[in-house]
Amino acid sequence: MIENYFNYFTEIEDHFQSARGSGLFLLSPLDWALIEAWKTAGVPLEAVLRGIDQAFEKWRKRPARGRVQMINSLAYCAQAVAAEAQALQNGVQAPKKAAAAPFTLEELSAFVAKNTAALRKAEFGELAASLEGLDLPALYGDLEQLEQRLTAIEEKMIAQLRARASEEQLFDARRSLDLDLKPYRSKMSAEQLTMLEKQFLERKLLEASGLPRLSLFYLHP
Repeated sequence: MIENYFNYFTEIEDHFQSARGSGLFLLSPLDWALIEAWKTAGVPLEAVLRGIDQAFEKWRKRPARGRVQMINSLAYCAQAVAAEAQALQNGVQAPKKAAAAPFTLEELSAFVAKNTAALRKAEFGELAASLEGLDLPALYGDLEQLEQRLTAIEEKMIAQLRARASEEQLFDARRSLDLDLKPYRSKMSAEQLTMLEKQFLERKLLEASGLPRLSLFYLHP
């Protein structure tokens, strides 16, 4: 696993805010869904950070009269991130270094226990039992395997949420996505749009249900 693996979200958020020159700028639900889409697709953190830099550099070189007033969404950087990811894939990759866990076993146990309780409260008893049954002391030494197990449980949870959701809920989520994404559609491929829509809808379903993400990416000691 690469360095900063579990800091994927915060590294991208901090880098975008720094490039924008506004530390108080808050990412939108669309931005978070896009980061989740990149993470799910396995886009390296380095590619995302480089893409953000390239997008801002290109924006700054444009005449003031012919450019957008300010970059207000990560979606503006989507093309540049895709290009940087492709460049890294085509180049010679440096060997990946093992990353030390940025949290203790006690913090991990508390995170899993909290999520188990949330699943039980939402009447996802079978999934709660699966989560509770993980051998955390053993898996703490292999966080990649633990992440895979948590992802499998999370995927089942989201599938059940989709099955429970009403047509009106899904329609409202898609309408919200369409409005947020409209200025940036031309900057994304069909594959990127499909993945972003999936992540955005999942995020909306989780927010509506009050259920947490189970991935280690969301463990913030």
